[in-house]
Amino acid sequence: MAETPEWGIHRSAFGVHSFGRKEYQIVDGKIVYADRGPVGVLVTEQHVGPATEPTLGDLSEALIAACGTDYGVHSPVWISRFTDAARQAAAYRKGRVLIAGDAAHVHPPDGGQGLQTGVQDAVNLGWKLAQVVKGASPECLLDTYHTERHPVAARVLRNTMASIVLRREDDRTKALRDTMSELLGMDEPRRRFGAMMSGLDIHYDLGEGHPLLGRRMPDLDLVTANGPLRVFTLLHDARPMLLNLGEPGGFDITPWADRVQSIDAEYAGRWELPAIGEVNAPTAVLVRPDGYVAWVGDSTQVGLADSLTAWFGPPTAA
Repeated sequence: MAETPEWGIHRSAFGVHSFGRKEYQIVDGKIVYADRGPVGVLVTEQHVGPATEPTLGDLSEALIAACGTDYGVHSPVWISRFTDAARQAAAYRKGRVLIAGDAAHVHPPDGGQGLQTGVQDAVNLGWKLAQVVKGASPECLLDTYHTERHPVAARVLRNTMASIVLRREDDRTKALRDTMSELLGMDEPRRRFGAMMSGLDIHYDLGEGHPLLGRRMPDLDLVTANGPLRVFTLLHDARPMLLNLGEPGGFDITPWADRVQSIDAEYAGRWELPAIGEVNAPTAVLVRPDGYVAWVGDSTQVGLADSLTAWFGPPTAA
């Protein structure tokens, strides 16, 4: 831009617009923008734009309508246009056809929730598809993809539709927005909304039991026989893992050893989950390749064989 706009998020009769340098630093909790470089711009058009690729002229026109000037905008790196459309496919699987990401759900993208939702779709589906293609698991495992991921995206659509409503400029919406701001100034609501927006509060219904069951495994700093390791490092090969934090060798998963890695480790810190907080330390956990906990054990193996079979196929004969 030839001129410097007022940085930050602003509102007008049309809606929200914002400006910020692409290069910045966080100093004492505040954004400090670089003196030069590209500017990121978001502006609400006065009228719904056509279903064509937007041009620099379209951007200039929208800025003038919203701000009274286009600030001498030039040399765009890229320009895109989006709406508040919120749609979701009725089914994520039909026979041999499976969909994920933007093919499965679409919503306003400026909250950033679509990226992590689409990536988690792909990771959830990927390891299950591999299990079926290799013949390790029956085809019905693929049905759990829709069962688990469809409600997640439905919630994201609900969240983004609510955020669009909160942008309206009438007096009643402003009052609602102020009320929400007060709530988010409190620790508990802020933690819950933060976990919801980031997708870290996702809970798959895998039955009753420990609060970890069906939730994302925390990335703990472990102590193993091979030295210190992070939990997520152990998932880099996309192999499921039985993490034993009790007596070394206390769990026998030999019939699944070709598919599931068994790790003996120690962890002395707190077990804490986003939105939920601290939970009791388990003796062992079975972690799926997508990072979600499929089984939580105490000092026994009750239910472990059933979980291994359900998610990673029947045991291999001796």
